[in-house]
Amino acid sequence: MSTAKPPVYKVLVVDDDPDIVELLEFNLKKEGYLTASAGDGRQALEVAATFGPDIILLDVMMPHLDGIAACRLLREQPKFKDTYILFLTARAEEFSEVAAFDAGADDFIAKPIKPRALLSRLAALKRRDQDPHAAVEAIEINGLRIDRTGFAVYQDGRKITLPKKEFELLAFLAAAPHKVFNREELLQNIWGNDVFVLARTVDVHVRKVREKVGDHHIQTIKGVGYRFNAD
Repeated sequence: MSTAKPPVYKVLVVDDDPDIVELLEFNLKKEGYLTASAGDGRQALEVAATFGPDIILLDVMMPHLDGIAACRLLREQPKFKDTYILFLTARAEEFSEVAAFDAGADDFIAKPIKPRALLSRLAALKRRDQDPHAAVEAIEINGLRIDRTGFAVYQDGRKITLPKKEFELLAFLAAAPHKVFNREELLQNIWGNDVFVLARTVDVHVRKVREKVGDHHIQTIKGVGYRFNAD
């Protein structure tokens, strides 16, 4: 009895440093990924349109069109709504990270990039996509329905589109209503150890979720963290 082969993931590498592009493509191809590359944000939009990547590794500081602007333009297109976008940047300042997640990024990886750590992160993304048991049944609280299997959120029957990290944050909090999680716990559970992110990232994502689903679902516990409000 034959078994279906796992899907081949397509990765678009976007960086104005050809050495970085060559290094990443070499390691990705060794792991069985299908790759394409671009040297700036403008070219990334063109290549993405024809290549149809599952994952985009996107540098921040680039000529013509920077990564933040390119990410926003990609997220505006329905076909890239569920594409994983991971920023690659040497800039670890908080404002860069906040801007990246505001633009719709899923992760933020600091340079110098360690190929093994990056491949580990991509493997985790693939496992989550391919494991049918990774998602729990839908959560329904106070008119909010979170469909973990379909990766969708509905407020009183109206579908709300959330980027992956915002969805994961909301679903994680809703799975344990009334339990308070501090920022470090949320970073650990949503972003993991392979990605360099700041505690401020949680605040940015909470703000964006509130803007889309309403302020009352996520409650701030001053000096502690956040919890899902099921009352």
